[in-house]
Order: sequence, then structure tokens, then C-alpha cells
Amino acid sequence: MQYRELGRTGWKVSAISFGAWAIGSAWGSVDDDESANALRRAVDLGVNFFDTADVYGDGHSERLLAQLKRERKEEIIIATKAGRRLDPHVASGYNRQNLTAFIERSLKNLETDCLDLVQLHCPPTEVFYMPETFGVLDDLVQQGKIRYYGVSVEKVKEALKAIEDPGVQTVQIIYNIFRQRPADVFFPRAQQLKVGILARLPLSSGMLTGKLTRSSTFAADDHRQFNRHGESFDRGETFSGVDYDLGLDVVEELRPLVPQGWSMAEFALRWILMADAVTCAIPGARRPSQAESNCRAADLPPIDATTMATVREIYERRIREQVHHYW
Repeated sequence: MQYRELGRTGWKVSAISFGAWAIGSAWGSVDDDESANALRRAVDLGVNFFDTADVYGDGHSERLLAQLKRERKEEIIIATKAGRRLDPHVASGYNRQNLTAFIERSLKNLETDCLDLVQLHCPPTEVFYMPETFGVLDDLVQQGKIRYYGVSVEKVKEALKAIEDPGVQTVQIIYNIFRQRPADVFFPRAQQLKVGILARLPLSSGMLTGKLTRSSTFAADDHRQFNRHGESFDRGETFSGVDYDLGLDVVEELRPLVPQGWSMAEFALRWILMADAVTCAIPGARRPSQAESNCRAADLPPIDATTMATVREIYERRIREQVHHYW
């Protein structure tokens, strides 16, 4: 496992970390015993950073991570998120009363007195222009309720605005072979300010595993079934905002680039780690075998320059028009 510095926190976190959305909700049926085994296997393989949110299974994902932390002696850093419990999800809801209540609930779920890292959970764009919201987070740091805070964003412009605040330590943003704009616009500024970058949706909702087909089916409670066009939340969260059939076609074009002995998923994750600005990728895993596959990517050799250039050419030709200027 590789380890990289997370912004200015002083933490060194596993380059392949663990996204805990899938073990909480919105990815079809989940078995808690299997989820717990996936978490344990990730720790066995050197993962020390886990990303969750208070809305993943209404706190269920947080509680599974609390159980993991009780069991293990290794360093385990847990990042959670706050804000999406708001209904309606509007900028005015990101106030002292609501944020404090969300933090108190996560403290209880995670069985701790101080949260390692709290991220605003893809708030409306207006929130990034509300210094009073970041002031609340500063106060929670002073009170010892949270150690550090960051943001999870939908758009590059939100990320750039957020890191103007000196307290923002991390930005979580969609970055994968299908969503390459952050590297062009955001990464250089983040590196300059020593802001940690968490690459979410690294496998594009499973599309970049190479295992999906036109006959693949998804459960009714799986966002890949109910949110393809943004019916429930931002459409960019599902298959990176790329049309499903187009995504399948592009995966087939990418497949010959995968080195012998690598899986498509390992290639997609190693591609992300080629960006020095990225602190870690946070793929999900619901089974130990998935955790193992994810972690293998950190130990693979670098992808050669010719292959990297070909991946970019495919993006420019097939994907860019659908996603580049939307997010």
C-alpha cells in the first residue's frame, strides 16, 4: 500500500482508501456480515482511511465503521459528511443549529468525542459563498467536536471557491477516466495550497470495472436504477453523468489498453493515482474480494505515457462533450 499526505493534517493515508456509501444504502441489497468482512480485509491490506456520511443508510454506514474501530488496534481515520439530511436541501439549512445537530448525531454513531474529518456534503453552490457556515465549522474545531473539515463538491468551481477558506483541509470530488476536468482546472491550485484531494466515484458507479453490460440489471433501491438522469440527486453521481450505452462502448475501447494481468478496475484506479495531486481514491467494496482488488491497484507500476495519452484522447473524442463543462 502507498501512503500520501492528506493536505495539512499531518496524516498519511492509504492511496486506495475505502468509500462506505455502498455498505450503507442506495446500491441494492447489502449483507452486514459481508460488509464487516470487507472492512476488516481492507484494514488487513493497509487501508487506514474510510469515507462515510450520516445519510448512508441513515447512519448505518457510520455505525459499521464504529464497530470496525472497536475491533482493531490499527490507526483508522474516518471522514464523514454533513448536510444532506436537510429536507429541503437548501443553502439556508447550513446553519449553526442544523450543523451542530448533525455533528452530535455522527459523534454518537461513530462512538467518539471528536470526529476526524467532517465534509460538507455536496451543498448548494450558494453555501460556498457563505463564510458564516465555515465559521460554524471553525467553532466546532475549537470546541473539540471535529479535528478538521473539508467539502465534498459536485462542481470544479465549488472546489475552487471552497479552498479560498483557510480552514478547508480537503476536497472530495468526482475524478475518474470519465471525469478528467478537475486535473486541468482544480488540481494545480489545490497542490499550491496543500489541500488534500479525495477522488470519489473512481470506478464510475461500477462502469469502469468492465463488468457491466447492456443486460445488467439493478435493484429498485440502487441509484444506478433510479438516478440515471438525476431524478433523486445530481445526475453526475451516477455513471459520472455519462450515458449508460456510451459508457459501455468507451469501456470496450479502453479494454485493450489494460496491461496483461491487470483488471479493468485496477487500471482505472491506478490511472487516478498517476495524478500526484490526488491524496487517495475511495472505491467502495461490499465484499472482501472487492477490497482486495481495489487495494492491488496501489501496488501496480506506473502507467506508461503513451497509454495515458491514449486514455486522454479517448476522453476528448468520446466523453468530454457530455461532462466537461457541466461539472
